[in-house]
Amino acid sequence: MTAAGEERRVQDAAQRHARTMAFAEAEDVISAVLSDPGVQEARARVEAAETELGRELCARLQPFQDRYDQAVAEGDVDGLAGLCAGKHGRWGRICVLPDGHETSMEDPHWGRNSEGRPIAWVGSAPDNW
Repeated sequence: MTAAGEERRVQDAAQRHARTMAFAEAEDVISAVLSDPGVQEARARVEAAETELGRELCARLQPFQDRYDQAVAEGDVDGLAGLCAGKHGRWGRICVLPDGHETSMEDPHWGRNSEGRPIAWVGSAPDNW
């Protein structure tokens, strides 16, 4: 291996190490923040409000959940393609409303949580967040 190749290999290893350390430090900070009692209380309050709103909207929005369930059962790709992209996949939430509902229907995202209870929420996050 040439000297330039060896130097590049060392630089790449140093960058990987720095990136790994930065991610580990970020995870430690995030864990500390999320374990704070005030943050846990706020999270519980948000979750309670989302659950309450989800139940309130259930009677009106349940047909959207039924259509989603049917599309999944039948493998209806076209039926699923027109759905809202809003989701919190990590928490088992998939919005079952039509794409663009936030502006046309003025409803929050709505669906069921990982326990099967109706839930409504504002905002979205990627599955791998």
